[in-house]
Amino acid sequence: MTATDGATAASPSRWLALAILSAGALMIILDGSIVTVALPAIQRDLGFSPADLTWTLNAYMIAFAGLLLLAGRLGDLVGRRHVFVAGLGLFTLASVLGGIATEPWLLIAARFLQGAGGALSSAVGLGMVVTLFPDPAERARAMGVFAFTGAAGASIGQVLGGVLTDGLSWHWIFFINLPIGAATAVLALRVLPTERGLGLRAGADALGAALVTSGLMLGVYTIVKTEQYGWGSAHTLGLGGLSLLLLAAFVLRQARVATPLLPLRILRSREVAGANVIQGLVIAGMFAFQVIVALYMQQVLGYTALETGLAMLPAALLIGAVALGLAGRLIARYGERAVLLAGLAMLTAALGLLLRTPADGAVFVRDLLPTMVLISGGGLVLPAMMTLGMSAARPDDAGVVSGLFNTGQSVGSALGVAVLSTLAAARTQNALAAGEPRAEALTSGFHLAFGIGTALVVTAGLLTLTVLRPRARAAADGPVKEAVGV
Repeated sequence: MTATDGATAASPSRWLALAILSAGALMIILDGSIVTVALPAIQRDLGFSPADLTWTLNAYMIAFAGLLLLAGRLGDLVGRRHVFVAGLGLFTLASVLGGIATEPWLLIAARFLQGAGGALSSAVGLGMVVTLFPDPAERARAMGVFAFTGAAGASIGQVLGGVLTDGLSWHWIFFINLPIGAATAVLALRVLPTERGLGLRAGADALGAALVTSGLMLGVYTIVKTEQYGWGSAHTLGLGGLSLLLLAAFVLRQARVATPLLPLRILRSREVAGANVIQGLVIAGMFAFQVIVALYMQQVLGYTALETGLAMLPAALLIGAVALGLAGRLIARYGERAVLLAGLAMLTAALGLLLRTPADGAVFVRDLLPTMVLISGGGLVLPAMMTLGMSAARPDDAGVVSGLFNTGQSVGSALGVAVLSTLAAARTQNALAAGEPRAEALTSGFHLAFGIGTALVVTAGLLTLTVLRPRARAAADGPVKEAVGV
């Protein structure tokens, strides 16, 4: 069994450990939004074609999503601290490689390595939080802190990306990771508790690892390429079918092998399975806010990259305030399901309000600020989903459960990018072909994305009502054992 030093887990130093884990997660999340802001400058400097430019995002996403489950299990086998630090090191070195890149292929390779490093550190982060905070009330507060890094990181990255790209150069969006990553890795070695992993013999299912990694990578690749090939094309159906076959073979193997990479008992928990599906829908739907709103501001309202980041900042601050100051206490008192439903209701209202954004004459306070306020519901949703998604984690498999949860996020993000952006672009092209002015055509496409995002969040709310069981307060070991049948 993976062992965490009991004295460490019970001492105040675990809050410092949480801060280090959050710092590592923040660096990885920041990187994603920073790169997005810098894409035009990267294209001009390195001579990327429009098609190849997307690989600066796709290469990262494919490596990240494909390796999460394997990385989580490696954390259980060899020790989560070792995997976390190794991931930080790889991510930091890959960032330096990206910063010095002078050719498109070199930057794409660096982004793939960044995705691999990000998967290693991200996959075990939640698992370490679970083992550091066994008390349900403290765990809920810790989840709020950890969720804050994800909520705030994207918006802070947009602001920081604009500042670095405009003030220095796009190279610095990668170089900035060097001091942060190095400092976080050193502190992690000093502060994070030493763990005794299960050993590779306890779960070294090489064939299962190959099946799930190749299946996930191929699946995410298929999703991100649907914009080019279309959902009904032979390319999409063929590769998508092959991805599903690989994943099905992985599941069958896990049911039979003596040392499974993913113990299937985890998926028997309604809370875990439900939370993973629900979060995939929420993450996909929230693409409408995280990216489409930014595109609306820049392409319709004429905001600069920096102005867009500053306009999104109120949402990040409010989400952070709710996640840090309110979510944990509400979860401890009312339970994850009730808090999740309240947050989803707020997100539904926030996205629904975007359906009335005008093509001209928009006023930020009237047309966008109400959404920025209501989107604070994300500060309730994220900690509640994390707590539910990790509810079946035991000390010896917290890493793989964490990896599973992060995999659901990555797949949801890929689906959001593929579905919402593709359909919005198609609506815009049809409107332009019909002779509509550019601003109105763009707004029409964005409204379609806002509507789909709203529908996805509503669906997540319905699943929360029908699949998840109400609990009076944050779960302790008893409900967890009952849920997973142990």
